Amino acid sequence: MGEPDRAKSRKNAMTNTIIKRQSIQKKDLLEKLKETPVVEVACRKIGIARATYYRWKINDEKFAKEAELALEAGSALVNDMAESQLLTAIKDQNMTAIIFWLKHHHQAYATKVEVTANLKNQNETLTPEQEALVTKALQLASLIPAVEKEGQK
Repeated sequence: MGEPDRAKSRKNAMTNTIIKRQSIQKKDLLEKLKETPVVEVACRKIGIARATYYRWKINDEKFAKEAELALEAGSALVNDMAESQLLTAIKDQNMTAIIFWLKHHHQAYATKVEVTANLKNQNETLTPEQEALVTKALQLASLIPAVEKEGQK
């Protein structure tokens, strides 16, 4: 075997080793994201930089999809834990927890907004600018869902 063949063989072996290591790290990271849905924390726990995570997401479509699913699963886990703690606090007669639950789960206790106006001409149509302004105000008041613009999340 000639010198160039040995160098090529070493390079291939090194590349294979890197690919194997990254595959293991990706798998470990996905598991951590299911437990802790915070990218910075999960990356730190397995010993990689956040930038590596984002580079993998850009360069590996399969990993990107799996990462999103792992983050969703992790968020669901945290939500379940938080809801469990909230129910425990309610059982312990924690008034703040009781109020929170009622405001968010019982129509009679929900936050209400009353809008009154003295309209001169009720049949007047809004200009596109006025309509956009009213829509934005309602979104900021969380009275209607905010519309995600393309490219934003």
